[in-house]
Amino acid sequence: MCQQPFVNRHVVGPFRGSFWLLSAVMMAATNGQGWAQTGESPKATSHIVDHSLLVATEYPCTWPAYPFPQFQLTHQRMIGPDSAFNIDVILIDGNTGTQLDVPPHSVARPDLNRPKSGPLGLAYTDKIAAWQFGGEACVIDIRDLLDQAPKGVSPLATPAHVKRFEASHRPLRFGDVALFRSDYSDKFYRPFPEGSHFLADVLDRKVPGYPDPDPDCMEYLATRGVMAVGTDSPSLGPMPTLAEPTHYAGLRHGMIWTESATNLGAIPDTGAYYCMLGPRHKDGPYSECRAFSIVGGELPKRLIESSKNKQAVDLSPVLAANLPLTSPGRLSGQHRQVYLKIDFLYSEYLDLWHHGHLMDASAGTHLVPPSYALPPEGANPAYAPEIRGWLTEYEQKFGPRGISSMTTEKVPLDWTCGPARVIDVRSLVGSTDSKSWPASPVITAELIKGFEQRSGGLQSGEIVIFHTGHLDRHLKPLPNESGVWADPLAGKSEGWPAPSAEAIVYLKNKGIRCVATDAPDLGGVNPREALATYWALGSREMVGIEFLNNVGNAPEGGYFLFAPLKIRDCHAGPGRAIVLK
Repeated sequence: MCQQPFVNRHVVGPFRGSFWLLSAVMMAATNGQGWAQTGESPKATSHIVDHSLLVATEYPCTWPAYPFPQFQLTHQRMIGPDSAFNIDVILIDGNTGTQLDVPPHSVARPDLNRPKSGPLGLAYTDKIAAWQFGGEACVIDIRDLLDQAPKGVSPLATPAHVKRFEASHRPLRFGDVALFRSDYSDKFYRPFPEGSHFLADVLDRKVPGYPDPDPDCMEYLATRGVMAVGTDSPSLGPMPTLAEPTHYAGLRHGMIWTESATNLGAIPDTGAYYCMLGPRHKDGPYSECRAFSIVGGELPKRLIESSKNKQAVDLSPVLAANLPLTSPGRLSGQHRQVYLKIDFLYSEYLDLWHHGHLMDASAGTHLVPPSYALPPEGANPAYAPEIRGWLTEYEQKFGPRGISSMTTEKVPLDWTCGPARVIDVRSLVGSTDSKSWPASPVITAELIKGFEQRSGGLQSGEIVIFHTGHLDRHLKPLPNESGVWADPLAGKSEGWPAPSAEAIVYLKNKGIRCVATDAPDLGGVNPREALATYWALGSREMVGIEFLNNVGNAPEGGYFLFAPLKIRDCHAGPGRAIVLK
């Protein structure tokens, strides 16, 4: 499942033939931020390997026991008379696809005063520090255990397997991510009916269990200072009786881990930078996530050191039901699906509910792929008359709108990871006349050029982040939430700064693929200007990342990492963004 090069069949629009030539030329240029002493961008000598399972209904992506909810993707609105955008809603539980576990999965809260209580019982997904999500991948080969057990029973990885790795390589240490490679998911994660072998048949004792570490193995890793672990099996819980003991043995030390990783054979045994990122759910004992590695060149070494030295900043707001994470719309009936926490199974010992979420696919920090605003090949959407007029004017000025089938899972991860270039546009706040509201201050190409004159030219592969400060100022819980969306959309306050279509075209000409903002979206509050901005992004094979915060604390010259959930056919993608020094 290594990330494949992008093929232009996904998007048809302006500059199609020149895209890769421009990128190839500019990839060799320096970026003005000291990223490589050789004069090359880090991306010129490194690549990203995806370790995430595809989330789709015909795959065994959810835990198959009652009452765990099954994943659902709903195309709530499609481009046509009622919508200029493809808008999706997802129902997802944290035990879906590739997933992240944190201590409260097994460690009880300290106030409960139970044998397994402790401070780590409060270390939910929204509390884990950004540095702990990454580190040096140490791939521990346990392929000799695959299928070597009775039906329904997991063959066990013991401390001896870890010591075997250490004898061949080096002792494990703080900053490492211990990854147990059995190739289980590579072999058995298949569409149904074959996909039942992955987990359901194990639970029903029809096939041998998946290989997994035992409790002693987790305790041994803890003596080495390891704080992150991963497995390419469905769970870090051996069947049938050691699931909870193994979980607690590691989580009680503050470890976090990846379950249902895949493609671990595509990276070296040591030396790659491994990272797992998922939505920042409030009070989440686990979360769906995206796992990947960066391999080759000097970049992995730099990122490994940053994580080891705890030099990482979280740029994603917490996701909670009392926060304004999705647009309420300008008019009645135009609102997006609000973010809802759905309880489905109570744990008496932990005194918490296992829960999933129903939410718009663009809730919180999320990806905007080209297909968000562009129809697929062969479609001829019947836009509303007003939108048809806007499209005519847009195409006269910028060329064909284009088409796209590039949904979130098709966006290469190296498009959303790269050196961060933060452009401070807070000076635009308060620059509009209240008589013109609803209106957003416009981030122009000239403003970007002014930034380049002061800070050095933008380079291909960089992630441009607009620092508006909007969410830092206005993201507040009910009943004080109106400053994020509602008041600006209603013309009661100024909108957030947003780039014009001309600015997007300029960034494309500089070789930029990804544009991010710490505002609610990249479009602003004027629907006509917003649509032009999204058409410009999509038709020029660019993506957006929206709803960041804390951008002012991003280290200068930092490296930006964002990965959306790998949901098939989704026209947006929730995720988490961090930046490493």
